[in-house]
Amino acid sequence: MLLTQIVSSMTVMLCMLIDSIMIGRFLGVGAMSAYGLAAPVLLVFAAFGSMLSAGVQVLCGKAMGSGDKDAANACYSASVILAAAVSAVGLSAVLLFLDPICTMLGAGTAEAGNEVFRLTRDYIRGFIIGAPAFLFAQIMVPYLQLSGNRARVVAAVGMMTAADVLFDILNVFAFHGGTFGMGLASSLSYYIAFVIGLLFFVRRACTFRLRPRLVDAGTCAALLRYGVPTVVNQISLVLLVFVLNKILLQVGQNLAVAAFSVVSTVGNICYCFGSGVASVALLLSSIFYGDEDRTALYTLIRTMTFYAVVLDLAVIAAVLASAPLLVRLFLTDNPEAYAMAVFGVRLFSLSLLPSALNTTFKNYYQGVNRTAFSEAISVMQNFAFTALSAFLLSRVLGTTGVWLGYLCGETLTFLIICAVVWIKNRSVSLTPAAFSLLGTDFGAREGDYLEMTVRNAYQAVEASQKAQAFCLAHGESPRNSSMISICIEEMTENIVKHGFTKDNREHTIDIRLLFKNGQRMIRIRDNCVNFDPIGYLELHKSDDPSAHFGIRTVMKMVKNADYVNSLGLNNLTLVL
Repeated sequence: MLLTQIVSSMTVMLCMLIDSIMIGRFLGVGAMSAYGLAAPVLLVFAAFGSMLSAGVQVLCGKAMGSGDKDAANACYSASVILAAAVSAVGLSAVLLFLDPICTMLGAGTAEAGNEVFRLTRDYIRGFIIGAPAFLFAQIMVPYLQLSGNRARVVAAVGMMTAADVLFDILNVFAFHGGTFGMGLASSLSYYIAFVIGLLFFVRRACTFRLRPRLVDAGTCAALLRYGVPTVVNQISLVLLVFVLNKILLQVGQNLAVAAFSVVSTVGNICYCFGSGVASVALLLSSIFYGDEDRTALYTLIRTMTFYAVVLDLAVIAAVLASAPLLVRLFLTDNPEAYAMAVFGVRLFSLSLLPSALNTTFKNYYQGVNRTAFSEAISVMQNFAFTALSAFLLSRVLGTTGVWLGYLCGETLTFLIICAVVWIKNRSVSLTPAAFSLLGTDFGAREGDYLEMTVRNAYQAVEASQKAQAFCLAHGESPRNSSMISICIEEMTENIVKHGFTKDNREHTIDIRLLFKNGQRMIRIRDNCVNFDPIGYLELHKSDDPSAHFGIRTVMKMVKNADYVNSLGLNNLTLVL
């Protein structure tokens, strides 16, 4: 999932970068000012989209993790309804009150000769047409990830970027549409991404279905509540940019602000790697938390930390070496501003490692219901500590102190995370178990579950024997132990026989046998082609007792059976 997330984030950033370069180079300073003044309107829609997207990752991830298909469809339906409502209200409000909005943004009034006002109004008109597609495209991404359709995500954002570049060029050199044409180019590219994503959701094989009857106030409230940390994060970032601009004007005047804009732009591209790890961590932590899978969450912490460190060390090395080339893309005519920006980019890059760790753990804690801690990390990382460090250091080191403020703020935040973890655990530990912050009542106790991996028919038989021994050791009767053993053997042998032979890929089956609260639960997860045994049995009803004997035998033994396909994996949960 990580490569998909990084590529999609990177292409979106490149799309924005190309827009700003095309406007600045070919439409002039006035158009560039209009583009900057219109940015808050874009950010408002982006904030709503990010909030809904994060809410989907957490709420739907938990539903998929627990195998609750109705809850997943309730989340899907609620997110579509909310996105439609926000789009309708936002679009209407902007079009009805466009002139006052432009004035509020700082473009002045619609008086004759005010070119910036006209350019700002034109850009917003062009962009707002695509606002609904922009919003829907954002909430589609987590559903496509959950469905295992990572290639479609890359295709959608790749086509969006290519289309945006093409439409920008046509607007500048063929149609001469000015800022309205640039806004419209972005809108059309958003609709292309939206349509590519939509083609999956209208397919029969799509996991998610629009079921408005499943939607209630509780689902909508939960969806928004789980997205709040993302909004807190964005508000913190906006406040930080505002404060740093004020500090830089005091210590370095306009040259420092120009250098800061370059540092911010390069930083946004660099952040794609850390935020990519963090985004995957949010989705997976939600799924594993819903599944109450402590082992998987420990593995996730080890894996996400490893990738955050390795990727960002590589990014730091690349930025340190290529800083002059990167800055030259934006600044060439002012040697002083150029030198300041190069130095700023290099110092800023040192903050990328602690930033990646902070962002990844912040998203992990959001996924495991540590919402308040996640929000606190956002405020510390993206505003409080960084702004305070920049202010204090700038008193002594000038603009250098501002660049160092990023490193100090991110490092202080990570130390606070460690301190909170150690205080809650009452010991200093760097283990995944310590940083997981899972309560003692989470999931099954050690010894009350058995986990096995099957790669062939022999191991399927072996797994059923281990399950029988495990059940007998936990006081189950020989009859019940035998039933559980048969369930596991029948289902795994069926998957090996029919699923392993469909293609030439390497396949595995993960089995989890769990005793909790008086229930006996079996979860079987495999990476074969999509196959819903419950739906299959319903579809192929037969009076012949020998037809589909294995699946029918298992279904007669269980009290409840749930199937869901998440992340491209088949997940079957059986309650005996």
